[in-house]
Amino acid sequence: MKNLVHGIKGKVVVITGASSGIGEATAVMLAERGAKVVLGARGLDRLQSLARRIERAGGEVAMHKLTLESAKT
Repeated sequence: MKNLVHGIKGKVVVITGASSGIGEATAVMLAERGAKVVLGARGLDRLQSLARRIERAGGEVAMHKLTLESAKT
């Protein structure tokens, strides 16, 4: 994992399924290492909570609720 996140600072990373599990853990880990994270998932409440958590820790974050409808546009 160390090689995976080497040089991630300042990079923009899009993470789908970010509201829980591996996606959430990945978002937190990359934000802690200086990545700018873009979160996507179906659960808006959980996305907002995660985004606030990352922002409070000093991270840069954007989020978007993903649905099958949003994939059509």
